[in-house]
Amino acid sequence: QVQLVESGGGLVQPGGSLTLSCVASGSILSINDMGWYRQAPGKQRELVGTITSGGSANHVDSVKGRFTISRENAKNTVYLQMNSLKPEDTAVYYCNADVRTIARVTFNVWGQGTQVTVSS
Repeated sequence: QVQLVESGGGLVQPGGSLTLSCVASGSILSINDMGWYRQAPGKQRELVGTITSGGSANHVDSVKGRFTISRENAKNTVYLQMNSLKPEDTAVYYCNADVRTIARVTFNVWGQGTQVTVSS
């Protein structure tokens, strides 16, 4: 019914930048909170940050000042601008959203993930 598709991952050198995008599609009535998570090899998935439908964003301490979450509601899209990337930012990045469908049912949906590798 609802699908999230991430894009924009890749290989970048330390200190570089990447922008991830996540587009929601399907029988969408509205999208509430959206967020980004990441999972490094051998580690649990962790929160990167979230953004409300009104555009209020929160970021975890480890990425504050380097990463910025934003969204375009008209495009059902959330972004993650990542600057000053470090090797420890290497992970699979996942998009997450609370989506209300036209059937008036709310689902918590995950994307398939996109790999970000920070290495020289």
